[in-house]
Amino acid sequence: MALRVQKYGGTSVADIERIKHVADRVQKAYNQGDKVVVVLSAMSGVTDSLISLARQASKTPDKRELDVLIATGEQTTAALLAMILKSRGYKAKSFLGFQAGIHTNKTSGKARIQNIDCKNIQQALEKGHIAVVAGFQGIDAEGTITTLGRGGSDTSAVAIASSLKADVCEIFTDVDGVYTTDPRICSDARKINKITYEEMLEMAILGAKVLQIRSVEFAKKYNVPIHVRSSFNEEEGTMVVNESSDMESVIVSGITCDMNEARITLKRVPDQPGISAKIFTPLAEAEISVDMIIQNTRAGGETDLTFTVTKDDFERAKKISHKVAKEMGAIEILTADEIAKVSVIGLGMKSHSGVAAIMFQALASENINIRLISTSEIRISCIILAKYAELAVRTLHTAFGLDQKRQTHQDT
Repeated sequence: MALRVQKYGGTSVADIERIKHVADRVQKAYNQGDKVVVVLSAMSGVTDSLISLARQASKTPDKRELDVLIATGEQTTAALLAMILKSRGYKAKSFLGFQAGIHTNKTSGKARIQNIDCKNIQQALEKGHIAVVAGFQGIDAEGTITTLGRGGSDTSAVAIASSLKADVCEIFTDVDGVYTTDPRICSDARKINKITYEEMLEMAILGAKVLQIRSVEFAKKYNVPIHVRSSFNEEEGTMVVNESSDMESVIVSGITCDMNEARITLKRVPDQPGISAKIFTPLAEAEISVDMIIQNTRAGGETDLTFTVTKDDFERAKKISHKVAKEMGAIEILTADEIAKVSVIGLGMKSHSGVAAIMFQALASENINIRLISTSEIRISCIILAKYAELAVRTLHTAFGLDQKRQTHQDT
């Protein structure tokens, strides 16, 4: 007997027929003798519709009440699945986030989980129930409903799996696993059978939308095995696990592309201690996340400082940067939002040289100019013009042999 936590995304529960299909899969696991906890997202499009209603009610909806409103999406799917299972003769019980014991901080709209007490779920499982949990939500210390941000049901599922010490956390979605790159961009993309937490985290941060970033962080911290698979077929998907001895044999595991990037450059900033703090502290106070930071030293005690932010934060970041530049006497500000970030990711980069050279040569072969470069131990990212993004992805995918079938840890 295994303990499974299964999470189903919005497209998997888009209507009653699909929720019934989810019930079929849940029943199959239960009939095999497994204990099953199901975590559900809202029906596809429902959260956006609720946000639209909120904006019709108020131009600037109160964040606390907005969380109360949008949490009803997951509440609906949890209740409907429990009803369907009960109508078929199965013992099932639905739980909202607070009933599932998910305690968060007070940050409305993007709360972080602080602790989990799954005693109610555990008791239901011991009585032979299928536990059906509304994902994406929790409760703060004052008893207020909170939500975990976009993709938060992934985090709910992994957190519950860690608390219950589940054997596996299955993330069912509309794709059948993690691919070497986006199949919509590159038809030769291949499904990866096994990938490390580190690689998956980098891919999620850099634009892959298969798993929510915080869910991977949670899984890595608490060593929760994740199985990413399709809710529309029975095929095995991708296992996200700890690093094993064979995994460094693959130099590059995947290519990602993030189109949600914008660049700001402050020209001829005074090159002296404290200047960077003066630039980035106001951005941090405005809760604007900065991605890549590049500094180029000029002659005469001046420097150019370039950084990237998301397009959602671009206008606010520009406004703050203009104010800061004026205060410190920067000569000029340059901005660009028609850019993209392409990245190569692979655990094998820790122990293999030459990855950067292959990447740069491949881009040069297509006359793609690199504007910025940043690296980590298992990742190289380049900022390029957005119009070349898809070409860059396909070129790099071929350059690193990812479109060739080969026997590696990806295929074992």
